[in-house]
Amino acid sequence: MRKLNKGKMLRKRRNNRSHYGQFLLVLCIGVFLCMGLRFAYISIFKSSQGVDLKQYAESLYTKSSIIQAKRGTIYDASGQPLAEDNTVYTMYAVLNKRQVGLNNKPMYITNKSKAAHAISSVLPISYDKALKILSPKKNIFQVEFGNVGSNISLTQKQKLDSYHISGLNFLPQPSRLYPNGVFASHVLGYAAMNSNPNNNKVQLAGQMGIEKVYNNLLTGTNGFKSTQQDSSGVTIDIGEGVNRPAKNGDDVYTTLDYRLQSLMETEMSNVYNQVHPKTMNAVLMNSKTGDILAATQRPTFNATTKEGLDKIWRNTLIQDSYEPGSTMKIFTVASSINSGHYNGSDTYHSGKYYINGKLVPDWNIKGWGNISYDKGFALSSNVAMAHLEQMMGAKTWRNYMNRFKFFTPTNLGFPGEETGSVQFNYPIEQANTAFGQGIEVNAMQMMRALSSIANNGQMLQPRLVSRIVDPKSKKVIKNYPTKSVGQPISADTSRKVIKHMEDVVYKPYGIGGAYKIPGYKIAAKTGTAQVSNGKTGYESGDDSYLYSVAGIAPADHPKYILYITMKQPKLTGTKTASQLMAEIFNPVMRLALEENVNSNDKNNYQVPELTNLSTEAAKAKLKKAGLKYVFIGNGTVLDQSIDAREKISKDRLVIVQTDGSKSMANLKGWSRYDVATYCRMAGITANLQGDGYAYKQSVKPGASIDGGSKITIKFK
Repeated sequence: MRKLNKGKMLRKRRNNRSHYGQFLLVLCIGVFLCMGLRFAYISIFKSSQGVDLKQYAESLYTKSSIIQAKRGTIYDASGQPLAEDNTVYTMYAVLNKRQVGLNNKPMYITNKSKAAHAISSVLPISYDKALKILSPKKNIFQVEFGNVGSNISLTQKQKLDSYHISGLNFLPQPSRLYPNGVFASHVLGYAAMNSNPNNNKVQLAGQMGIEKVYNNLLTGTNGFKSTQQDSSGVTIDIGEGVNRPAKNGDDVYTTLDYRLQSLMETEMSNVYNQVHPKTMNAVLMNSKTGDILAATQRPTFNATTKEGLDKIWRNTLIQDSYEPGSTMKIFTVASSINSGHYNGSDTYHSGKYYINGKLVPDWNIKGWGNISYDKGFALSSNVAMAHLEQMMGAKTWRNYMNRFKFFTPTNLGFPGEETGSVQFNYPIEQANTAFGQGIEVNAMQMMRALSSIANNGQMLQPRLVSRIVDPKSKKVIKNYPTKSVGQPISADTSRKVIKHMEDVVYKPYGIGGAYKIPGYKIAAKTGTAQVSNGKTGYESGDDSYLYSVAGIAPADHPKYILYITMKQPKLTGTKTASQLMAEIFNPVMRLALEENVNSNDKNNYQVPELTNLSTEAAKAKLKKAGLKYVFIGNGTVLDQSIDAREKISKDRLVIVQTDGSKSMANLKGWSRYDVATYCRMAGITANLQGDGYAYKQSVKPGASIDGGSKITIKFK
């Protein structure tokens, strides 16, 4: 019995082992089958858990990098860079002593006193303040230097690197350089780093001015480069590694003239610093093309440093409207002549004129007795203009305002343009507009209207940009040609109006004598307008006026229009408003006229490249080129006033700046432009007095000068 039970148990065990073995066999087959199917799936579809294995493998062995596109450069009319890409640096100092490199080389500041000395010698910060920043009370990893340590130029970085300060590091970042500082700043605008919500990238973007208006053209398209690496990180040569090259932004060529703009900036600053008006505008136009050769305003700002931007953001050339005052009389007389209502020899009684019991006064309320309308214009008589408006009739006068395109935009592309307004309901309001009261315009509208006076009756669209150019192929992508926008008056009328404007300057009773320029015939009209208080009346007091002058030259063959406004200056009594504006008008217009004369000469003298040469080598090159020159200092050349390869006339002066010790030049006989350029490059604060050519200077030739020097130069 026991044997039977034992046999059953043995059979049962064998059966169990057999079933278990079969189960294991099936399980193993199932596992291997699943694995096989999984491998087959991965092999076919190359995906696992939603991950593309091919892309994942490539990412392990592929290195990609962005190729930054360069933002387009903005140039003046002759190709002088006005805005270009640049790299600046942010400085920081590592203080943590655990930061060491190979061979335990310190990567932190080891000598704080030496570091503070180096920093204070290069950047605008004192030794004590630099040392204080490097010696924080708390134990921190690194320190930064705020604004002082930001926007560091390559030259400054290289000077700091020369001190070999361990732990002093620099982070590069793209930036925009405006090499001329304060230079048509509200016209050019500026670009700054800006985040792009479309691609989460940070790039330079125009914030105002031409930089903003033409931002899409100036902005390039980044490229990228990919390379293959093996498992050890070694690059594998697979041929062309660049998948998409960067496309740099297009270049913008403006109509600005570097020399004229530079001089205008200098003269505007001189006058602004004397009487501190609320705002000032100045615009110079070529009346034959509509090109804006120079344009600026005060207050203004430095586009590179942004200094002054907090004082005024708006472009007052188009975003401010104002009552023009007596310069409006140019268009009143033009309309009267063109409509057949003007007889200059007819007389009227000056001083006062009543319209429906409302007074129209002359600036000289006593008047000049019975005088002709011709004389009334030269004397800037309001009463004369009121009579002319009455003779034309309100409908005709209003029609001519429209023909001159007042109250319509100038279409320069800048946002926020003020298109002006007019009060024209009652006879007294209609008469007031004839002498520039109760009508508001902007400066560019005035330039557009004045072009018809200086261009045989044909009115031109003001132009700030001439063309867009591909930086690689140099192909012109888009041209902006001269554009006529109407002919409000005849050529004969324009000639007659210019003759009346000449009387303002040259007649003994004319009030524009301050604008005479020896050797050239000038036509001009001055203006004085009360400033609106923004409610229903006008500001009161001696400083409540907007002064202006509109000039055309040469009067016999007009080519240039210069228009200046000065709002509410604090006049001291030593100079009249006309004398102050003449300090801008005369030198700028003179330089334009001289350039016009010199343009007939052959510019066969090419300026050589002088940067980084010694003084001796640079002088030798200039002598060989047959050029006039003067050096600031006697070291290695840092800059030159005229770009290399530019062709100039033999009378142009090349000013060369070096890093050597400086001594004062003999400025006698120099033009205001050359004096202003010399002082700017030498870092001298200059007080320019008078017009013409230099004959006296407060710092003697040969005297030592530095960045803090001041000088007064007199001209005649």
